[in-house]
Amino acid sequence: MARLDRRQTARLLIDLALKYRRRDRPWIATSINGQVLSEAARHSGLREAVRFADVISCDGQPLVMASRRITGFALPERVATTDLFHDVVAVARERVVSMYFLGGTEAENARAVDAVRDRYPHLRIVGQGHGYHSHRQWIGVVRDIDRIGPDILWLGLGVPREQEFYMRFAHAMPNVGVIKTSGGLFNFLSASALRAPQWMQDMGLEWAYRMGREPRRLMFRYLTTSPHAALLMLTRQKWGKGIAELGERIDRW
Repeated sequence: MARLDRRQTARLLIDLALKYRRRDRPWIATSINGQVLSEAARHSGLREAVRFADVISCDGQPLVMASRRITGFALPERVATTDLFHDVVAVARERVVSMYFLGGTEAENARAVDAVRDRYPHLRIVGQGHGYHSHRQWIGVVRDIDRIGPDILWLGLGVPREQEFYMRFAHAMPNVGVIKTSGGLFNFLSASALRAPQWMQDMGLEWAYRMGREPRRLMFRYLTTSPHAALLMLTRQKWGKGIAELGERIDRW
C-alpha cells in the first residue's frame, strides 16, 4: 500500500491523469480494507487484480493502526475514497480535470452526480452512467467512455466487480487517464448512506456503524471478513517484519 496521506494521494492521481498519462491504458488506483484483504486471500482472481493496480491506498483504519507493528513502516492515515474524492475535487480547483461517474443504479448515480454538481459547480463532469449492463452493453459503454476520454473515471461497482471491470476493459480505454475504484462512494455522495461518527472512524469501527444501519445486507459480510482480516494480520506479522528489516538493510547498503 502507498505510504501517502489523502492530500498526497489526490495530487498523485491528478498528476498521473494529466502530467504522466499512459498511452496504452489508464493508471489503476484501488484501495484495500478488511473486506478486500479477506476476499483477496481467498480468491486468486481478486488478489491478481489488486496486485495489477498501480496505486493501492489503505481504506481501513485497523490496517493503518497495525501497519507499523506488522511491517515496521507506519501508514500516515486512512485514505478512504469517500474522503479522497473531496480532496481530489479541492486540487481540481487549481487544475482542469475532467471526470466520469460510472456505477450504482441509474437513480443512485443521477442523485450522486446532481449532488456533486450542486456542491462543486466548478467541476468538469463529462459523463455518467449506471453499473448494470450485459457484456455486450458494457462493450458499448466502454467505447463511449474511451471516446470521451475523461481524466478520472470514478468506478463504483463494488468489490470484486470493479476489479473485474478494469482487468477486462482497461486496455480498451487508452484515452482515460486514471480509473479509481470507488466502492460505495456514490451512496455517500447522494446521502443515501451516512458516515459513522468521527470517533468511530478513528477507532476503526466504521464497519460496525454501517453494519448496524444495514444489518440484513452487511452483517454476514462483516462478521466473516473482519475476523478473517484480523487473523491474516496476526499470522503475517512475523513475515511482514522480516520484509521491513530486509528493506532497511538494503537501504543502508
